[in-house]
Amino acid sequence: MTAVQTELAFEPLSDAIGVEVKGLDLSTPLDEATVEALKDVWYDRCLLLFRDQDISNADQERFARYFGELEDVRTGEIARSDMPYTMLITNVRDTGMKTALEDGEMWFHYDQCYYEIPARASALYAMEVPRVGGNTLFANCFLAWETLPEDLRQKLDGLKAHQIYDYHGNPTKRGENIAADAPQYLHPIARTHPETGRKALYVNRLMTDYIEGMSREESDEILEKLFRHSEDPRFIYEHEWRVGDLLLWDNRSSMHARTYFAPDDRRMMRRITVKGEPVI
Repeated sequence: MTAVQTELAFEPLSDAIGVEVKGLDLSTPLDEATVEALKDVWYDRCLLLFRDQDISNADQERFARYFGELEDVRTGEIARSDMPYTMLITNVRDTGMKTALEDGEMWFHYDQCYYEIPARASALYAMEVPRVGGNTLFANCFLAWETLPEDLRQKLDGLKAHQIYDYHGNPTKRGENIAADAPQYLHPIARTHPETGRKALYVNRLMTDYIEGMSREESDEILEKLFRHSEDPRFIYEHEWRVGDLLLWDNRSSMHARTYFAPDDRRMMRRITVKGEPVI
């Protein structure tokens, strides 16, 4: 039975990106009008936050499905046949689940931009958080593209950038020796959002290697300008996690990064990913 939840309210997380959604309990189904209202805000603000949620994996799957078809875990083998869409982003070992064993700082990136069809969205739920750090930064890449100088936008519009990610060698910061057989793909530098028609700057410091058709010197110079511009604090919201937080971000218009936290300080996040569409 579909629950009707009428006490819906939105509070901006920053001037640039994100809203906190109040009045919803995600352990119960949502009615169609509520889902459409969430989508409208999400397309515009890129990021939805739901605080104080007590949800199971099944609840999180149901919520993520409102935004599209779920994506099987792509990295490695699925650990549990009854949870094919779930990965734990954690520094905790021996969880019995498929995990990304990561700690410390992680540079800005788009999820799965190195595949032909990147993720549409990620829903991340906080189960354990470190005492200090481990925050997630989100950048509005609509604004990053729209505020570039006009001549640079004209130069870059229609060009593609090479995205590559060596998970085993350089999972959190870009290294010098990236495996040649790491997942990789060419995508437009300016990505058009299929719902709004707005363009977003689709490069990032961790995974973007070069701009197609340019010398390495020119490409490196322009990419560094784009990285610095897109990481400008005016485009960014920094989220300090609390247990029970659920964040859903639009992976077509926002990138994210993680701040440092101590390796011996436990952090466990449950991620479910929504399948994307071709990048245009």
